[in-house]
Amino acid sequence: MIGPGVTGPGDLTGGRLALSKPEAAEALGVSVDTLERHVLGELRVVRRGRLVLVPVRELEAWLERNAARTLEDVA
Repeated sequence: MIGPGVTGPGDLTGGRLALSKPEAAEALGVSVDTLERHVLGELRVVRRGRLVLVPVRELEAWLERNAARTLEDVA
């Protein structure tokens, strides 16, 4: 569980390189269903049998690509 005192991306993942679907969903603050429907299709993932691992770098890159720009960024 992500708690207070989180200071950076590594804090969200505990320094891990990849997360399970539930962990990736929690790191993004969405449900697993939302992750599967709206995010996973845009990510490269590691599949081993039924296990799906989401690289932390893929999550960070997805956030950068999908982050909304503020009015200050546009000016």
